[in-house]
Amino acid sequence: MAMEIERKFLVINDDWKNKKPTGYLYRQGYFSTNASPVIRIRISDDKGWLTIKKRRGNWTRLEYEYEIPLCEAAEMMDELCCKPIIEKIRYKIFYGIQIWEIDVFSGENQGLVVAEIELRNEEDVFAKPPWIGKEITNDPRYLNVNLVTHPFCCWR
Repeated sequence: MAMEIERKFLVINDDWKNKKPTGYLYRQGYFSTNASPVIRIRISDDKGWLTIKKRRGNWTRLEYEYEIPLCEAAEMMDELCCKPIIEKIRYKIFYGIQIWEIDVFSGENQGLVVAEIELRNEEDVFAKPPWIGKEITNDPRYLNVNLVTHPFCCWR
């Protein structure tokens, strides 16, 4: 069984950019925005991925991910996924012994910057970088699937 244990935080400043990380464009589409499990298509780095996720605990989700042909991923995203498509640049930064992923959203979610850390278990202790703000792990507004129907640009 594939498990993902992840915590999410808002990013409060640009100090993380001092490490000059390389970013990669991620495009994500969702087949439905109100179903469980969540089924997503992602395109990044000239590869396509089909991912199925279901919440199972505070920060734990079942996660199954499969590489699929890029042309099929693009066709499914264009023809089958809800709009708008989530677009973001993902950066990976080492802080201490762990990797943080920073997502800088564009399009309908321009202005939203979120940091995630994957853990081995829900009790893992980790150091928070100085650019980390409020935890949003359990705030459903920040789930990518919910940013499709309620984009960040409409929150104000």
